[in-house]
This record gives sequence, C-alpha cells and structure tokens, in this order.
Amino acid sequence: MSHITSPPHVQQFRQILLWPLRLMPTPDTPGGHPSPWQVLRQLGADSPWREEVDEYTGDSSRFHERHYNEFVSFLPYVQRFLYGEGRAREGGGKDGDSPMRVFRRHDIAAVRLVTRPGEAPITLQVIHADLYFFFDVDVVMLNIEVGADNLSLAQAQEVLYRFGRAYPAGWDADGSPSHCLHSVEWLAPDGTVLSRSDAQNREAFLQHVAEHRAPRFSAHWAFVMQPLVSDHSTEPGALRYRQIEYYRMPTMAYVSLDDPTRLTRSDYVRLGLVTGVGESEATLPYAEAHLEDFERKYCYDRFWVDAGSAPNTRYMCSGYSLVVVGDARSEFFCCRDRGVLAQFRHQHFLVFLISHFQKASLLLFSDQLVEALSKLDVHHASSVKKFKRAIRHNFERFLRFTHRYWFHEISEQAQVRALSHMCHAHLGLDPLYEEVRERIAEMNTYLDADSLRRQANTVVRLTVVTLFGLIGTITTGFLGMNLLAEADSPLMTKLIWFFVVFGFTTWLTVYTMVKSQRLSDFIDALSNDRLTFRGKMKALVQVWRPGAD
Repeated sequence: MSHITSPPHVQQFRQILLWPLRLMPTPDTPGGHPSPWQVLRQLGADSPWREEVDEYTGDSSRFHERHYNEFVSFLPYVQRFLYGEGRAREGGGKDGDSPMRVFRRHDIAAVRLVTRPGEAPITLQVIHADLYFFFDVDVVMLNIEVGADNLSLAQAQEVLYRFGRAYPAGWDADGSPSHCLHSVEWLAPDGTVLSRSDAQNREAFLQHVAEHRAPRFSAHWAFVMQPLVSDHSTEPGALRYRQIEYYRMPTMAYVSLDDPTRLTRSDYVRLGLVTGVGESEATLPYAEAHLEDFERKYCYDRFWVDAGSAPNTRYMCSGYSLVVVGDARSEFFCCRDRGVLAQFRHQHFLVFLISHFQKASLLLFSDQLVEALSKLDVHHASSVKKFKRAIRHNFERFLRFTHRYWFHEISEQAQVRALSHMCHAHLGLDPLYEEVRERIAEMNTYLDADSLRRQANTVVRLTVVTLFGLIGTITTGFLGMNLLAEADSPLMTKLIWFFVVFGFTTWLTVYTMVKSQRLSDFIDALSNDRLTFRGKMKALVQVWRPGAD
C-alpha cells in the first residue's frame, strides 16, 4: 500500500491587505484647502480613526531593535520619505515635514470569516487597521493586518484567496457570491458584531452599477473606511474616495508551517499566485506550460536550503502578492523582534507599500488627465482656462512626485533590494511611469505651443496695425502742420473734432486688427518676388472677400 503524506499544518498565519484608493478633492474652507488628515483630525469623536504616534515620532522608550533594523534597511532618501526629517529639525512638526501620515482605529478586534456555504467559521485577530495618507498626492491606503494560529493549509489558502475583495465579482447559480468570502463579520473587543458583509444582496450591487456606472463596495469594507465614504454613495462625508485599481486588494502573507518541505509544487503555486484551494494537492491551477518558469519568475530562493538560521524559507512575489513560507520549528523564522516575522511586518511591508503607492499615484495622474480632457470645451474661454490650469497643476505635482516619491533603488540589502525589484517589475511600474510622463509632457508641450501660437498671432496683428498706422503717421508728419486750423475755435468745436478723430482712429485701428490676418497675407504676397502683379492684387481683393478665411 502506498503511503499518503498529509499536507503540512499552518502553525502561524499572518495576512496584510493594502487597499489603494483615490481621495476626491475636499471642499475649500475659509482657512484654505485642508489636507485629508486635517479633515480627519477635525472630526474628533465623530471618527474612530486616531493619528498614530509611532515609534519614530513619539516616546523613544517604544523604539525597539526591530524598528532600528527597519530604519537602517533603507537608503537615506527613502528614510526621509518614510520617517520625515525628525523632531530635532528646526521648525519640525509641520505637516510638510513628514510626507506620510498614519491613522489607526482600535475598535475592531477580530474578524469572523466563512469561506464557503456550510464551512465552519474562522476567527482571525485584527492586529491593526491603519490609513496611510501621503503629502501632495490624493491617495489613501487602507492597511489591515490579521493573524491566526493552527489553521489547515486549505483554510489559509482560502482566506488568502477570498479575503480582501472590495465587492463580489459575480454570483453563482444559487446566489452565492463568486470568489469572495461567504460571510465576513467585524467583531468588537467584547465579541459583538460591528458590521457584516452583504455580498449576497445581488440586487443592490446591480442597481448601483446601473445608476452610477461605478461598483458598490461591500458593507463591511464601507464600515472600515468610515467616516470616509464612497464618492458615489448618497451618505454625507467630507472625505470621499474612489476605486483606482483592481477590486482585489494587494496582499501579503506569512505562513509558518510545521514542515514546509512537505508542500507540493502545486501548493507553492497556489500560495504564491493566491489561487485558492484546488481539487487535489497535485493539480496545478493553470497549465503546466504557463507555469514552467514559476520558480524563476516568482520565487526568491536564496534561503530555500536545509541550512542556516531560517532553513527552507521561500519568498514568492507576483506584484499583487508577497508571500513568505517557512519552518515553524525555526526560532529565527518565528521571531517578531529580529527574525523573518519581524522583517515581514516591517521591511517587507514597506517595500510592498512603496511599490503599490507608486502604482496608485501613477494611475491617479492618468485619471486626472482624462478628467481634465473630458471637461474641456474649446468653444468656451472659461473651460479652456480651467483646462490649462488643471494640466499645469498636474504637471507640477508629477514633478514633485518624481523627486519625492519615485525610487528605483530603495535599499542596498540584498534581500530587500531583490524583493523591491520583483514588486517593481511585476507591477510594470517603469512602463507605466514612462507612459504617464509622456502623456503629461505631451499635454504640457501642447499648451506651450498653443501659448507661442497665440503670442505669434498677437505680434502679427500688432505689426499689421503698426505698419498701416505708419502711413498716416508719416503723412501727417511730412505735412508738418494741422490740416484743420481749429486752434482758435470754441471749446465745444474742438471737443467735437477731438471725439470725431478719436472715434475714427479707434474704428480704423479695430478694423485693421479684425482684418489683420488677411492683411498679413497681403503683405506676404507683396514681399513675394515670384508672385505677379495680378496675383498681388488678387491677394488685396481677398482682404474684403467674405469667407476668405
């Protein structure tokens, strides 16, 4: 009889979700245009979110070795982005000194999940729920970290696959939501249910899309974001957001197994690409030809050896996901102060956050360009002016983003650098950056060319007016005397003549400007040696011919 090896057991499971969202502009107040974190602060008791005084900005007694290891993992310009300039800096404490603001809510203690109808519920501890705001970029990122001990491998795979979907992708024939969790409940510290999912309410999702041409977020995610509300929601809210990426939230996972060597290739593929449980352990989720380069493309196997402080540790990165799998029997792998778990929650999390923040920001700039173009009406001067202001503003913010937030290298540590490069490559950040940069540059070039064209037209009109005005000026100057001797006439007569001459001169100047384009063409024809006298006269006639333009 053949020996069947049971799948390994998950001793410790951590999942981190990142949900990038676009913040819509806040209304102006008498004090100016407030930043979103200022609006959130002003809500006070009406908001569950409180600004996080972390280990880098608060009591130094909370600063531990794991925070130091995190800090020194990054290059100086990345440190300034992540941590600011420090309290010792003169004039510190201003909003502009720290490019990133973090708010945390403490009322959600756990989440109870049901993966499929009839399955037993799984309760995960909510380790923290944070909102990340960024200076000068209208992006907010929701960060949820959950954890549990003693799960089966199938349970961990299903939670990874189904948790973190902003709304259902569809519904099965029996009305169950497709690909997402059957039930989600946020729990308070005393165990009471704060909010539950409504993915089974198919009609509400269908009606929302039909009315707004935008998806409706599931109730449990809308609850977590409050008092921020969806921009298409009828609920009041000073801070409003829109979806900017795919409805599946980028996810990280830490999977500590009793024996990772018992995982099959199919298990690693399903964990690395977050595809959920398969029909059998040996069944691959996709065709073998599609996965033939899985290890080379998605795996970082520097520590995938049966030796070292954390043996049999494998990192898998697809851009959308970053998963680390290792041995629960390794003290270093499970250490939350110096080991792999500490690195996962600190350095690797920040690598993941930076990459997805960069992608969300680039998509935001692209959306803003489209919106500016959609509002442009070339027949209205006010619309053209608003369009120009929007493009100039977008160009300026993109320049600041490039110099403040755009990094190719964030660390010289081999592991952090390799994972950063994998995230960067799988998310396609370089091609996306070039595409957005070229679009903004083309739009800005168009505005510059349009300004030059308008200036050139103005110069042509002024030149024509000056040229034809020169005839009268030289004529009167040559005569050297007044044509009408009205110096001794009564004041009323002189005023009448003054306004007659003034009116005629003004009319003649305006008329010359109106005909300046055609007169300019006539001047070009006069200066053309190859044009016959008849052709030059024809150009003169064109000045007064209707529809000649």
